[in-house]
Amino acid sequence: MAQELLKGKKGIIFGALNDMSIAWKVAEQAVAQGAEIVLTNAPIAMRMGSINDLASQCNNAPVIPADATSEEDLQNLIEGAMEHFGGKIDFILHSIGMSPNVRKGKHYTDVNYNFYSTTLDVSAISLHKTLAVAKKLDAINEWGSVVALTYIAAQRIFPDYGDMADAKSLLESITRSFGYHYGTEKKVRINTISQSPTITTAGSGVKGFDEFIAYSESMSPLGNADALACADYCITMFSDLTRYVTMQNLFHDGGFSNTGVSMEVISKFSLEA
Repeated sequence: MAQELLKGKKGIIFGALNDMSIAWKVAEQAVAQGAEIVLTNAPIAMRMGSINDLASQCNNAPVIPADATSEEDLQNLIEGAMEHFGGKIDFILHSIGMSPNVRKGKHYTDVNYNFYSTTLDVSAISLHKTLAVAKKLDAINEWGSVVALTYIAAQRIFPDYGDMADAKSLLESITRSFGYHYGTEKKVRINTISQSPTITTAGSGVKGFDEFIAYSESMSPLGNADALACADYCITMFSDLTRYVTMQNLFHDGGFSNTGVSMEVISKFSLEA
């Protein structure tokens, strides 16, 4: 990969829990490409993970706790980041997703609606709140880039993905709508990346996740993209090389999204003579 794609750029990385997290890989790659970063996660997630270890690896990056559903926390985070950087921000990674219904094995047709609201707030509306606070503070430089991680369940049914599919659909809609307004006014670009199923702490909590991964691998001409490959793609989206890409849902899935069926999958249904 080209070197110093992010030289001089400054950004906030949401959602690095441990070294299985895509956000963790993005943080490492951003720093390797010359960026300065601030790390953040919800206080409860920080207690469960090892974000301080990542911070020390990333030139002692500051860690500012923030509940992404709290506008007050988000304001403190963004103001703190700007104070640390001595100016505006160039990129933000939104890598946040959580469903109490999925965690508790609730079927999609019989959800707890309080949990459902939490799923939407944490996994999607938190992006709207982050962008709204950033815009009010005029925190992002022109041609800055915001990337949120999503999944193809926003477009296709994956039964065990539950209400997270609705959250990802909302996330992608927010990306388009806010991308228009922020782009028109401030030239800030906003995109989602629809990643292959990836072994992370959050992903592995989905029922049938191992089967998800095996099926996707057999359907994708290039195979599943791993967390490091996703991180590299995020870096290109933060760089100036993609400055005219906005309001897009970008599939990073080895071709899975455009494959109707693969010969490998067909072969599993072939009858023996």
